[in-house]
Amino acid sequence: MKSIRAVAIALVAVMAMATLSFGGAQTPSPTAAPKTPPASAKAAAPTPQAYANLAQLMRGIMFPNSNVIFFAQDKNPADVKPTGDPSLSTDPLSGTFGGWAAIENSSLALTEAASLLTIPGRVCSNGLPVPVKNADWLKFVQGLREAGMTSYKAAQPKSNEKMLDAADVVTTACSNCHDRYRDKPAGVADRCK
Repeated sequence: MKSIRAVAIALVAVMAMATLSFGGAQTPSPTAAPKTPPASAKAAAPTPQAYANLAQLMRGIMFPNSNVIFFAQDKNPADVKPTGDPSLSTDPLSGTFGGWAAIENSSLALTEAASLLTIPGRVCSNGLPVPVKNADWLKFVQGLREAGMTSYKAAQPKSNEKMLDAADVVTTACSNCHDRYRDKPAGVADRCK
């Protein structure tokens, strides 16, 4: 019996030593400060880069998502039925995340994509730089963010009446910027001035 007890004590001692040397059983004290990785180990945040010109950004993100929002002014998105496999649909309203979820998603896409309008280096389709440092440009971008959130909140109760008002807010946000920077007497050549 003594030998079994001695072996057990020796085994516990060996396990305790192994635990201490590998740090497996140690728990940091609640007051211990977390270790900060060395500066060389920290990943630098990527610098945003503009890939599309302003017209491409509008045609690829803003315009299609606005149209999804405008759909809900007088039609019930829940009535849109998928044709074929919803995961292959190119129409957000009839896709896997269709119906009112598509309205919410498009609203949030407008809100998030507004930040893309402030990336330095983006140009208009005429090659002029997007006026990202102009106070009114930044105000218009903020207006688009707010319009997207207004639309998102209006879509949650699934109300066409609320969407009618929200679509008007989106239209106004778009028009504010278009009136100043897009719809020019000389056409494309005068945009972004």
